[in-house]
Amino acid sequence: MRRLAILAALLALAACQKPVNAVSDDDMTLGSPNAPVTIFEYASLSCPHCAAFNNDVFPALKAKYIDTGKVRWVAREALTADPSLAAAGFLTARCAGMGKYFQVTDAIYHVPAYHEEGDTTAFDAHAALLAIARGAGMTDAEFESCIRDKTAQKALEDRVASYKINSTPTFVINGKTYEKGEMSLADMDQAIAQAQGGKPAT
Repeated sequence: MRRLAILAALLALAACQKPVNAVSDDDMTLGSPNAPVTIFEYASLSCPHCAAFNNDVFPALKAKYIDTGKVRWVAREALTADPSLAAAGFLTARCAGMGKYFQVTDAIYHVPAYHEEGDTTAFDAHAALLAIARGAGMTDAEFESCIRDKTAQKALEDRVASYKINSTPTFVINGKTYEKGEMSLADMDQAIAQAQGGKPAT
């Protein structure tokens, strides 16, 4: 009986944890669902390394792989660096909707003070996010309601807790985890080739 109880507890725990390589309805995605390679990115909007990857590498990767149907991109939230800034940004992006989610996150990554390390006491994050929300078509009232939505905040926290990652950005490429920080396009080329049975990544 004790063994059965332990097994039941383990199965219940497993059911609560989202498989790292399974796309869910909560995920924000780009690219074809039929792409041969799926990349999960775990990133925080207040993480400087995530911003560097988004701004310096992702545009070329998107043009080369996502827009051509070779990669499906799955963005998953993390709350590293300044968790409150990251959370407010993610809430805003989700309120903008799937069609504008990546527009909003990209705009946030391009606000240097949002992910700078050091003293940012003079930075008005609320004003920066409001301007981005307006650019995505949200009204001021919609934005204020969005960032104060306790249900959405709890859902965000639950998603983040289920992912079980150690650092950002972390990438999972066809099931293989890369925790080396912002990867270069050459790193991505190699990892994608390996995922398709090509040259192994080192």
